[in-house]
Amino acid sequence: MKKLFTIAAVAVLGMTGVNAQDINFGAKAGVNFATVGGDIEDVDARTSFHVGAVAEIMISDKFSVQPELMYSSQGFGSEYSDEILGTTVNYEETLKLDYINLPVMAKYYVTEGLSIEAGPQIGFLMSADYEFEASAGGDSESESEDAKDDFKSIDFGFGAGIGYKLDNGLNFSARYTLGLANIAEDAEEGESDFSIQNNVFQVSVGFFF
Repeated sequence: MKKLFTIAAVAVLGMTGVNAQDINFGAKAGVNFATVGGDIEDVDARTSFHVGAVAEIMISDKFSVQPELMYSSQGFGSEYSDEILGTTVNYEETLKLDYINLPVMAKYYVTEGLSIEAGPQIGFLMSADYEFEASAGGDSESESEDAKDDFKSIDFGFGAGIGYKLDNGLNFSARYTLGLANIAEDAEEGESDFSIQNNVFQVSVGFFF
């Protein structure tokens, strides 16, 4: 995956004609509020995290391109309850989808430090786990299973957001990434019309070295 990040940065350099002095490298991390769209309804956002490396390639004083290499924990959660023989049973379900994401953001500086950004993202599924817990009367039972075979290995999305960078390299950003691909595996084989897409809102703190 590090090779993919390097290739992305070099490709942008080749297209823009800028030199190495115009590149700032850094890292960022933050909170994900992840859910899914499509045929799954009544699910809650899953609060998780992302962390990774960034490179900002300055094209001009106002415009830059920012490829990133991010580990991003996504998916969704769901909570509900039911009455069984007069006892309330509470259920909690969580789908954990962990990706290596490669977004490439085009950034425009509206004013000094303040930027807006937008661009495509490709994601590579690292793991998928389904967790289920039922509790009643102080007792609980839980189970988990590997669900990676139920999801496609590659995802595509489009992100847009806003950021602010201080002179010392510290920066803050907020971004929403809309999933463009159906990540359900069976749909590709025509076995089902079931369709879901990743949707993630991210708040990040980063630093350029």
